[in-house]
Amino acid sequence: MSASIIEYKNLSLSQIEDLRLAASKLTGAKRRSFQAEMTLKYCQGRARLAESMLGWGRATVELGLAEKRTGITCVGSQSGFSGTKRWEERYPEVAAKLKELAESHAQQDPTFETSLAFTRLTAAAAISQLQQLGIEPEQIPSPSTMAEILNRMGYRLRKVVKAKPKKNCQKRTRFSTILPVTMNNPRMAVLSD
Repeated sequence: MSASIIEYKNLSLSQIEDLRLAASKLTGAKRRSFQAEMTLKYCQGRARLAESMLGWGRATVELGLAEKRTGITCVGSQSGFSGTKRWEERYPEVAAKLKELAESHAQQDPTFETSLAFTRLTAAAAISQLQQLGIEPEQIPSPSTMAEILNRMGYRLRKVVKAKPKKNCQKRTRFSTILPVTMNNPRMAVLSD
């Protein structure tokens, strides 16, 4: 029976292996889409034939064909409903208050080379100020999480570096060629003799 399957649509064993390998490299909707395309091309759109010929799961191929026919991609419950939402998504009102606090302490980079806003507000200070505003303790994150939240909001937690003017005078070093003229300087005594 395998000889008749292999001869169907002139697929050789190496081509079947290539199709299996290609499908194994894909995941999720991309895999189902690929399997549906190959089923339509080589198996007349029949999932049972694709199962016996290519070794793919019939249910997966049928789902891929249905997705192709309707244009709707199915999302599994694992990817659709898993994972923890970010703190800003869970507590949007508290996040808005935190943004106001950070804005009141923010300053633009003095060089204006980046659009980052630097803030003197530390994570611990932000937590204490949110507590003073009457936010419930279970809504306030830990200090390390607060630092990440402020970074995601576009505020960098570091001291604001003020623009410093450059010094005009040269810094004297031990072997500097510019020496002050004094009587205690032995080099000057030799030159003056």
